[in-house]
Amino acid sequence: MASSCQADDESTYGSDVSNESDSAEPSDEEDNEEDDEEDNEEDNEEDVLPCKFYNKGNCRDGERCAYLHVCKYALKGNCRYGSKCRLNHTVSQGVPSSASGRTPDRSSSSHDQRLTDGRRYQWQLNNGRGWKDVENDHILEAQYSLPHTKSIKIYNTSYGAVSIDFKRMKVLGKKLRVRRLDDGNTAWIWYCMLGRRWIKYGAKDSKGVSTPVKSSDIEEKFQRNPTSSFTFNVNGETLELKFKEMQQVSKNRKRKVTRRPTYRQPQAVRGVALASSGFQNLSLGTKPQWEFEGDSGKWHEFKHRKRTSTDCSVTSDDIESKYQQNNKGTMPFTVAGQSYNLDFGAMIQTNVRTNHTRRVRRVLV
Repeated sequence: MASSCQADDESTYGSDVSNESDSAEPSDEEDNEEDDEEDNEEDNEEDVLPCKFYNKGNCRDGERCAYLHVCKYALKGNCRYGSKCRLNHTVSQGVPSSASGRTPDRSSSSHDQRLTDGRRYQWQLNNGRGWKDVENDHILEAQYSLPHTKSIKIYNTSYGAVSIDFKRMKVLGKKLRVRRLDDGNTAWIWYCMLGRRWIKYGAKDSKGVSTPVKSSDIEEKFQRNPTSSFTFNVNGETLELKFKEMQQVSKNRKRKVTRRPTYRQPQAVRGVALASSGFQNLSLGTKPQWEFEGDSGKWHEFKHRKRTSTDCSVTSDDIESKYQQNNKGTMPFTVAGQSYNLDFGAMIQTNVRTNHTRRVRRVLV
């Protein structure tokens, strides 16, 4: 597989947003325990409307049930089974007669892939009074699209500082719930953890060699059966990607795997009023800035530095323009006469002569 960037320790957007890397991710055993705790918490929360017995396979009350007969994961926007889920994904399908007076929750539909109101994606919070759209949710989406970003912390909201765990789609330390909806057109990218770096399946390394499997191949199998696995061979070795465990397994070791969306710029929708109760008075940067990591660990903006030993042939704006044309491609540039190649998929820059790499990142300022 190709080289990739090492997870950022922390990034700050102005003074209002920071993100946390995946380099200190909990073990698989811890993840399973936390997931079980999360399910228990959801079953006990007063604002959780889905019937837990229906979700387990059998509700004795049937039409008399006071709770929604809807997939609880679909309501959060992260049902792994998608259109193949055996449970209802629409509130209208799952509202028993005794629950018809409840305020319907916004959910995804297995029959209608338009999961949002026309936008490409929607991030929402629920404080027990229904789902509210998050303002400036392109910030969340941009960070969620980065495989090394484990969580994000947003300050200056009506709820105070809000920490969102991307892996478990959970708000930490507060009685809030979070979910992500999309329009059904998201392109999902698969990554594997190698040497504490997330490597994109199918990406080329510095020698132009790529693995025999692409993210699209994995995603196709995942969509058919999210609890199955994907098997492929590399240099005579058989590797199995287990979807349920999110692991790549070989004869001698296991590696972590993650699945993140390709970032898409937000699309304006006329007539859509965003809820102010979620992230009101949120002051965030919206201009992308490209930076590289120096030897000391500090981040520096790409820019011209004429008559210096670090004069760069491209600026941050140049890189952003190229990135918008193809966010999976590469871009050549020079620094003080030396040739480099910037890999958008791996988020690294490579010295063409020495093959030395540095991490790069795209932040909003």
